[in-house]
Amino acid sequence: MRTHIVWDWNGTLFHDMEAVLGASNAAFATVGLNPLTLQEYRELYEIPIPRFYQRLLGRVPSQAEWEALDDAFHDRYRELSPDCGLTTGVPDLLNGWLARPGRSQSLLSMYEHERLVPVVDAFGLTDRFLRVDGRTGASGGRKAGFLAAHLTALGPGLEPARTVLIGDAVDDAQAALESGIHAVLYTGGSHTREKLEGVGVPVVDSLAEAVAVAEELAG
Repeated sequence: MRTHIVWDWNGTLFHDMEAVLGASNAAFATVGLNPLTLQEYRELYEIPIPRFYQRLLGRVPSQAEWEALDDAFHDRYRELSPDCGLTTGVPDLLNGWLARPGRSQSLLSMYEHERLVPVVDAFGLTDRFLRVDGRTGASGGRKAGFLAAHLTALGPGLEPARTVLIGDAVDDAQAALESGIHAVLYTGGSHTREKLEGVGVPVVDSLAEAVAVAEELAG
């Protein structure tokens, strides 16, 4: 049996919160909402994303509004994200994990699969992962179903008790717990520490610490 990490991408390995905030504020403008600061965004953000927009609007967005919000977000994100880079220390952490016997890792993101794969490859990281899976189908949903499919695709050699998801969102931890694996949440992404701590899984301030905790949980 191997000890396995499932990594999240956006807000975890990929430090893109500036792009996410800029894209979100572009989306808000389509329905007359004022822009948020990064702190306000982290305090308010939730998944599924339509519920986040509902919280800001004070009502359920219409189908036309949801489509405008979603299109504006992704258009602006594609403009801003090329200026973003990896979170500090990522290549060394990934290499260090693989250098130890019985260790493996994979990548699961809610970023569109066809856009995710070339970005990961451009950073020279593809061969560090057993699998790289992004979202297929409509955006805005939860991660749980994608995680279940990802774990199944990794094969029967994966032991839930020795598997840890490292992500930056409450939804990451909820998906992990629903799949019967461990979770560690990183504070550098989409939520405040206070919101992350409410889930009841370990919360850390660096990815190096996340890997160390993952080792304790599943090693």
